[in-house]
Amino acid sequence: MVNFSNFAQHMDWAGLVDLLLSVAAILLCLTVHETCHGLAAWALGDPTAKRLHRLSLNPLRHIDPFGALMMLVAGFGWAKPVPVDPRYFRNPKLGMAITALAGPVSNLGMAYLALLLRAVLLALYHHSSALLEGVIGFCETLAVLNVGLGIFNLIPFPPLDGSKVLGAFLPDRAYYQLMRYERWGMLVLMVLLWLGVFSAPLSAARTWVLDLLLRGAAWPYYLLT
Repeated sequence: MVNFSNFAQHMDWAGLVDLLLSVAAILLCLTVHETCHGLAAWALGDPTAKRLHRLSLNPLRHIDPFGALMMLVAGFGWAKPVPVDPRYFRNPKLGMAITALAGPVSNLGMAYLALLLRAVLLALYHHSSALLEGVIGFCETLAVLNVGLGIFNLIPFPPLDGSKVLGAFLPDRAYYQLMRYERWGMLVLMVLLWLGVFSAPLSAARTWVLDLLLRGAAWPYYLLT
């Protein structure tokens, strides 16, 4: 009992809470991202994700452990890809582009909503409390991680979503040539991330988009105050 008391006294509870909030934000970011991929494909006529129960907000159906760890450590990561069969689409390249774009767009939208909620809380509650600071901190973490995930996936490098979006503008021959390297893309991507090739441009892009969204989400604060 004494040992547990000593452990509790020396435990960094604030750090533990921050870690748990970050993990919760990561699970939410990745889950919504992949679910929106599946919903977009389903709306375009592809039932594959629905048939495999990937139209779900259950994080266990979507989380890739290493990708989630990268989100926690670097702010950029990935989940298990939602299976898509482009043969169901009237225009396979366009259908794949729309399906791919749905994930990053959902992340940027969620980041904006989190910053809107932050602005409302800052406007309405003038007396600080641990709960209020925790919710505002969660909103900020959610915004940062969502923007990081959205921007990272827009890189036009297979198998990231950006390569599918780019493919919609390429001739068929170039498109299928690009998709041929998709299976090796993740391995190459991991090496590039380890070497820090994307670190500076991704951080700069994330900062710029966050600043843009923050300014765009400030209106409730000025309206309410």
